[in-house]
Amino acid sequence: MWRDKLVTPEQILEKIEPGMTIFLGTGMAEPRTLVKHLMASERNNLQDLELIQLVSLGDAVAIDERYARKFRLKTFFSGWIADEAIRQGKVDLIPSRFSRIPWLFRSGAIHIDIAFIQITPPNEAGYANLVGVDVERAALESAHMVVGEINYEVPHTMGDTLVHVNDFNYFVESTEPPLYLQRWPIPDVYMKIAENVASVVEDGACISYGIGPLYEALAKTLSNKKDLGIHSPFITDALMDLIKSGAVTNRKKSIFRGKCSVSYILGTKELLKWLDNNPLVEFQPEDVIMDPKIIGMNDKMTALLPARKVDLTGNVALHTGRGNVTAGPGNVQELFMGAALSKGGRTIFALPSRNRHGEPNIVLSVDKYPFQFSNRESMDLVVTEYGVAYLMGKTLRERAQALIEIAHPDDRAELVRQAKEAKMIYADQIYFPESGYLYPEKVACTHRFKNGLTVRFRAIKPSDEDEMRRLFYRFSDQAVYYRYFSPIKTMPHHKMQEYVNVDYRHVMSIVGVIEEGGIERIIAEARYVRDANKPFADLAFIVDEKYQGYGIASFLFDLLIRIAREEGISGFTADVLADNKAMLKVFEKSPFPVKAVLAGGVYKLTIPFTTATEFKDREENN
Repeated sequence: MWRDKLVTPEQILEKIEPGMTIFLGTGMAEPRTLVKHLMASERNNLQDLELIQLVSLGDAVAIDERYARKFRLKTFFSGWIADEAIRQGKVDLIPSRFSRIPWLFRSGAIHIDIAFIQITPPNEAGYANLVGVDVERAALESAHMVVGEINYEVPHTMGDTLVHVNDFNYFVESTEPPLYLQRWPIPDVYMKIAENVASVVEDGACISYGIGPLYEALAKTLSNKKDLGIHSPFITDALMDLIKSGAVTNRKKSIFRGKCSVSYILGTKELLKWLDNNPLVEFQPEDVIMDPKIIGMNDKMTALLPARKVDLTGNVALHTGRGNVTAGPGNVQELFMGAALSKGGRTIFALPSRNRHGEPNIVLSVDKYPFQFSNRESMDLVVTEYGVAYLMGKTLRERAQALIEIAHPDDRAELVRQAKEAKMIYADQIYFPESGYLYPEKVACTHRFKNGLTVRFRAIKPSDEDEMRRLFYRFSDQAVYYRYFSPIKTMPHHKMQEYVNVDYRHVMSIVGVIEEGGIERIIAEARYVRDANKPFADLAFIVDEKYQGYGIASFLFDLLIRIAREEGISGFTADVLADNKAMLKVFEKSPFPVKAVLAGGVYKLTIPFTTATEFKDREENN
């Protein structure tokens, strides 16, 4: 039945009139045979055409001066190869939210005369599959003439992809392979960034995905998660790897449960083969996949987005140029809004602390950079290879401090200077230039206590000043007295910033952190202080009274013992008030002998690190 409509590409070109608008599929749905004939033809009727393409990815559509009289390309995304051409005025950009594009076609706001659509060979019942369904169905329904390019190498995709031969006016058979995109190499810095991103992606989260080294690395670091869901504009090789790892089940999704919901394909021949008749992947159009209301229906929706620059207030400059098809203002806005509507949703912007030229990516302001995304009122997390900055609910001063801490260590002193000059942080803010290189990342760990309480432990940071201050004011008078041996009533900035700015060579301070509503809360702190003239270090603890009885102090005790032994410390000393029964019980469980001397109502404890099999067993269990 469909062969009656089969023609040659040249016969299609004969039907084109000057001034017509032609829609082209995107990515692996690009009808490359028709496009290449269009580019190569010298026919006089092929003049002053408009080509409409969601994103210009391939090499088939040439946008140099040779074709200026023949056509002008219009695209909805300025990344990839179109970015420079848009700046030079050779290509037109149509700013739009991606979920709005199908409506623009159907309403006639964007007129389409002809649609070139790549499809699978029709079956005996006359049905074929669209390769991608981003906006193709809307274009197919809106065009006056629809040409299907039949490609025998593309997959039969599942979801809203079925089309009938009666939906097409003509068919051509493809002589070109689909557009394949090779995988990105993974620089070491991106593996570290991805590890930090993975540390804040929860089991059961629903994630969005894109292309590039960040996503290649995330496929590895997220593989140990449980029950992840996928709701994403793209399906890529990296996402295929993550799905095959077993981390993705889609069981927790509220819409398209059990399925990875995507719009179109970007990847290799291996990906196309895996997608063929694969029931795990549900293809839906952009007005479904990128609708914030639909995105937000999935709990714990986590938008994973690359950034080019982030400034100290939380404003973002997005990527431009080749390789960028993930982080345009349109789709970033929709993913951002969808995550905001999701119960437990969050948005994570990730970037290296420096670019390929060694220039800082954490800057005072992004005002001079193009492609800005400014929604700092709802900014959540920013991640570099040096850690995670929690921005939700933070003041501009707290944000600046947190972002400085994840900048490259060599850039932090200058950022502190600039931030002070701009009055973004305290004028007397303490900064130790060497602290960035001394920060003990290796001590970070997570532990699940009884009743399901999960606490993350890490070394204290200068940006913890306000959270430590809040912790102090949550203590009862008795708890303050137990910790400081005096009835302290206030903890002003100058005292607390001295407390949180530590020289890790002499002081080790570990905080216990939980998340409440996506915001970090410090619930415990333990530290030892080395005496330069003695082999022992002095030890002290404090645990939020609401969380006492979980075993947090005992865990911190063991953690500090391990760290101290690695640092060559011979033992601990501690002063504990005689009526502080809870803390005395912690020390009673010590795997090492404890010598206690009572004087003036205070126990003077000495704990030498002698050989202890019990401690080794406890380390292995933890």
